[in-house]
Amino acid sequence: MKFPFEVSLEELEADLDAYVEAIFSTLKSEFLVVPRGEGFVEYEPFEAAYEELKRGTGGFKALEPHQILEIALKKPLVLIILRTMLGFTPPEWAYVASQNSEITVTQGYVRSLDRRVRMDPGKPTANNPRIESLVRSACDFLQQEAPKVESGQLHRLDKADTREGLASVRHLANLGAPYPMLLYERFLGRPFAGHRDSVSELIGGGLETAIEEELVKHGVSFRKTKRAEKIRGFDQAPDFIVPDEFAPKVVIEAKLTEDDGTARDKITRIQHLDRISRAGQKDRGRKFQVVACIAGRGFGVRREDMKKLLLATDGKVFTWKTLDRFVECSGVQGYSTRAGR
Repeated sequence: MKFPFEVSLEELEADLDAYVEAIFSTLKSEFLVVPRGEGFVEYEPFEAAYEELKRGTGGFKALEPHQILEIALKKPLVLIILRTMLGFTPPEWAYVASQNSEITVTQGYVRSLDRRVRMDPGKPTANNPRIESLVRSACDFLQQEAPKVESGQLHRLDKADTREGLASVRHLANLGAPYPMLLYERFLGRPFAGHRDSVSELIGGGLETAIEEELVKHGVSFRKTKRAEKIRGFDQAPDFIVPDEFAPKVVIEAKLTEDDGTARDKITRIQHLDRISRAGQKDRGRKFQVVACIAGRGFGVRREDMKKLLLATDGKVFTWKTLDRFVECSGVQGYSTRAGR
């Protein structure tokens, strides 16, 4: 069975289901392995910060803001321990800190603080009123029991280690269970979803890097666009333009997703590029060719969506497995100056 990028449009349309299956057979999930990225916190320093907090509070007998602040300034990773115990994201912590004090703590500040701590966990930080507000709010929340809520609702503090305030924290810390490991997995998220979100650009960037390597290897002139860059003629810039935005002949979209709903949105984006290409053209002509390079299990769920993608690109859909053929099997070949070996 040939791939859709190897056949004519007439052959593609005549046996669309078979070519959908051909693409599905080359898709694989990328969700099991994620890049560490900058600022990845290893378990050892995370656990050491937890132990520092535990010792400094006498096994969580009390959380005195001034005492916790002193510990956190010397070992800023303690701030991430506190946030993880709360189960809050940086913006959520900023919100509750601002709501419970006269100090305005912006989401941007807490995001920057969080990243700074993760980038250099062992570097002490200087005191300022915003950090004091964060620490005070954390101590207040962790010492109070989860309030009762209406039927059908769930309070964010109604979890094993905070349900009854510090009593719950002490119980879990002294139970013999690996409480710091529980916190570490919560910090990474679902598990690892929080970290995956933080390196999402690296994950998607791997596909773009592979495309760029193929273009360079074949000596192709191309323009790689930046995020949110404005390109004349496009309401949203494609990832790559061959040879450039002044005379586009091929546009390449790099799309990775593990979710079928997101895959549908990405396919809609590529269909929009197809409409731009066909606008004002006759006899199924195009201003430029649309090429899709895709990855992730999200694209392998809905057959009807894949049919739309194949028709929008005239079959020029490539995956990790076939990416080494996208130059020779698309309009990019006309701009190749090297064999690419």
